[in-house]
Amino acid sequence: MKKILAFTLAETLIVMGIIGIVSALTLPNLNSSTGEKEKIVKVKKIYQNLNDALGRAQAVYGPFEEWFINDTTQNAKAKRFGDRITEFMKVSKNCGTETNKGCFSAQNILNVKLTNLATSHDISDTAYKIITADGTSISFLAGLWEFYVDIDGPNKGKNALGHDIFAYKVEGSPSVINTIYISSPFSTILSDVKNSGYSCSTWIINYDNMDYLKCPDKLSENQTSCK
Repeated sequence: MKKILAFTLAETLIVMGIIGIVSALTLPNLNSSTGEKEKIVKVKKIYQNLNDALGRAQAVYGPFEEWFINDTTQNAKAKRFGDRITEFMKVSKNCGTETNKGCFSAQNILNVKLTNLATSHDISDTAYKIITADGTSISFLAGLWEFYVDIDGPNKGKNALGHDIFAYKVEGSPSVINTIYISSPFSTILSDVKNSGYSCSTWIINYDNMDYLKCPDKLSENQTSCK
């Protein structure tokens, strides 16, 4: 009679226990890595979308720097800025310059260290606020000509620069959208991603990682990741 080999119940339980321990150790890191990659993709995608919208708007309305010749208030500039940009974007909710309408988080904006940085754009009538079709919150600031993008919308995440809020800026002639501090020395960018977070979008686009959150003290011009 042929003998059948099989695991005993005890052996099966031991193997299942080992698999459970390994899963518990590896899944959090896997989830974290996946979440980071999704954020990196979103940061790059919105950068492209904003530049595309600005380029299309200038093709229709002329050079960006000439848009505001007849506008005398920051509110009027914000409206013109937002209206012309969003004409070429997929928008699910448009709050314009109205306040407390929920297109941007009502919580104060935090810096990369998760301490208070600035009041919410939701209460500003010189910030033009929208939610895009994919749930991203965007605030367009008149005067500074900056965009603040909350990639997970107004009601999720840390509401902090470098974590889920990323900054961009209109500059140059012809005007394009760049990341903040993009032309600054590396030392300035590195200092900012450790302390404030305005240039975290610059870091992500240049180095394709968010390692300023993981090992800030290890980063240097010769080592731009934790690896």
